[in-house]
Amino acid sequence: MKKVIFLFAVCLAFAFSTSAQKFALVDMDYVLKNIPAYEMANEQLNQISQRWQKEVEGKGKEVETLYNNFKSDMVFLTDDQKSKREQEIVAKEKEVNDLRYKYFGPEGELFKKRQSLLKPIQDDVYNAIKKVSEERGYQVIFDRASSQSIVFASPKIDVSNEVLTKLGYSK
Repeated sequence: MKKVIFLFAVCLAFAFSTSAQKFALVDMDYVLKNIPAYEMANEQLNQISQRWQKEVEGKGKEVETLYNNFKSDMVFLTDDQKSKREQEIVAKEKEVNDLRYKYFGPEGELFKKRQSLLKPIQDDVYNAIKKVSEERGYQVIFDRASSQSIVFASPKIDVSNEVLTKLGYSK
């Protein structure tokens, strides 16, 4: 009898200690597309990226022209002149690669620009999601846009519009 009462007490304690977890979904793509500052920052990044890409491609064409000129003049050049032109071409190629790395590398100018323009907006969105979570008692909020494993979710648990409202954009 004592075992049954003890088992019942343990089950009762376990039942009270485990409460239903509340969770919600947010569609980050939807939220970010409805923030004008984010769209402007993305457009600015695209323009900068295209400008830098044209610059790198222009330098690449210079290298290509040097190489084609070298190939056509090769029969007329001495060994010393050949090696000098080859060194010039290799130096130009290195310059192009260095420029590409400077602009588009992992710690390049584009990365830094993206951080400076988008990070504050993303931080604001994160803080708004955190406030919604605290106010409504959610333990977890999933990003519907980046989660490929969510096949279906009820629109009732989508808090994207609430996040936009917290940010000052009404939908």
